Amino acid sequence: GGAMAAAGPEGPRPAALTLLGPAPGAPCCPHGPALLFVKTSHGKEEGRRFYACSACRDRKDCNFFQWEDEKVSETRLAAREEYNRNHQPSFTHRQNVDRYKNFVLLPLSKRRFCQECQQLLLPAEWEKHSDHQFLCDITTAQLKSPSQLLYPLENKKTNAQYLFADRSCQFLLNLLIDLGFRRVLCVGTPRLHEMIQSKASREEEFSIRSLLLDIDFRYSQFYTEDEFCHYNMFNHHFFGGEAARETCRKFLYEENGERVIMVTDPPFGGLVEALACSFKKLMAMWKQTEKEVGDDNKEVPMFWIFPYFFESRILDFFPSFSMMDYQVDYDNHALYKHGKTGRRQSPVRIFTNLTPSMIALPEEEGYRFCTVCQRYVSSGNQHCEICNSCTSKDGRRWKHCVLCRKCVKPSWFHCNNCNCCTLQKHSCEKTEVGCFVCGKAGHKRSACPSLSHT
Repeated sequence: GGAMAAAGPEGPRPAALTLLGPAPGAPCCPHGPALLFVKTSHGKEEGRRFYACSACRDRKDCNFFQWEDEKVSETRLAAREEYNRNHQPSFTHRQNVDRYKNFVLLPLSKRRFCQECQQLLLPAEWEKHSDHQFLCDITTAQLKSPSQLLYPLENKKTNAQYLFADRSCQFLLNLLIDLGFRRVLCVGTPRLHEMIQSKASREEEFSIRSLLLDIDFRYSQFYTEDEFCHYNMFNHHFFGGEAARETCRKFLYEENGERVIMVTDPPFGGLVEALACSFKKLMAMWKQTEKEVGDDNKEVPMFWIFPYFFESRILDFFPSFSMMDYQVDYDNHALYKHGKTGRRQSPVRIFTNLTPSMIALPEEEGYRFCTVCQRYVSSGNQHCEICNSCTSKDGRRWKHCVLCRKCVKPSWFHCNNCNCCTLQKHSCEKTEVGCFVCGKAGHKRSACPSLSHT
């Protein structure tokens, strides 16, 4: 799961790509069905629609491309299928499970992990990997924490290999326990899954179970088919086909679909629309499992972990969600470290459809309960009497602007040209208006004749 240094929310750029969604009968690349896109300019479609890889935003990682109206020859279709087959992992999940059973029977001195192939090695395979770098004496503890054993994958956008810091992971797990959840569908949150799995194996009375859905197939070496499904969250594709989909459906359905929560931590460069579409499909899977056709609008409880500046995008798709003030930290991400030591505070938050007052945030980490808002907020987040809510999004105290009729970041000022609050140094929307001080065109504020220069 995890982060990638993301730009702000997708604004109306001069030419943007618009996702038209997963189309029935879409062509496939090694990452499953491709998504349909179109170039847009000023909100209008321009040019031909095309299919591109759902998971890789970078053509270097997967260069799949096809025009929507293109006629693809039989020969090319056959070549493509061949290519897709060759780009699947060398072992199946079932084979990996069997290999693991054999691996744990080996004495410590014979347990090797090839770092280049990212693979547990059985003694018969040492020869083949003899010139590779490998780790020796792999302990049971290491096998129980694969996220530490596996190195982060290179392409940051598909596999956002930033893992929850221990503190955040522990907080999430304790929160799930306190809220009484018994099953956790971990969508791209391998470290949370790992923490649940290892706790369950150590403590008799620990009754939470988890299923990991992740695009990183390396995890199939460490988890059974009931614990891991190879899954692409950008196109809701189960690589294990119907059997894997059924595993997920059954997991959601246990205990009549009660006390299950979905926790997801997508790559921050990912398309919000594509993610929302998949999450709705996972929710629909849970709905199909419900016997009583009761409340149609009932949603699976969910934590979507994402930067705060995507708030409006997420709420577009899930109006029932709200954003918590808790700052989620990552281990190996310089920008997203908590508090004073990192370069700045983490912008990553928890979006959830649970009632905010249920989610208690740790007071020792500087959160407090606001009785008016009925939710925990960051201590710097002051309740604004005019907005009648705790308005800060980034942990700093925000200030109310009477003209904008809302609270804004402390570093922002109201610009009469732009007619809104913005950074002091910014290029105005209406540059022809010119000077901030006298409003006349042709000079900047610093050179304004109406200012007395000393």
